[in-house]
Amino acid sequence: MNTFELKIDETGQIHLSGRLDASSTDKAKEGLEKITSSATVNFKDLDYISSAGLGVLFAAQKRLKATGHGLKLINMNQHIRDVFRYARFDLVFEIV
Repeated sequence: MNTFELKIDETGQIHLSGRLDASSTDKAKEGLEKITSSATVNFKDLDYISSAGLGVLFAAQKRLKATGHGLKLINMNQHIRDVFRYARFDLVFEIV
């Protein structure tokens, strides 16, 4: 799966799948802008994230933190977890 998808299920959990890179940041921004309170982002089906993808998530986290909310990230594969750790984003997000 190479295309990026962002879906919000009936519980409000955000599901990412495919590749979150520069070509899919607009779609990711559009989906994340709908989030106005704390939410969980499920990375189970996300294969890849680029620095552009990290930037979109960071912007959403910054916006939510300003109102006392935030994103919790779950089900990351080891590669994506490493990317977050190297970028020190493990200090910005709650990663489970």
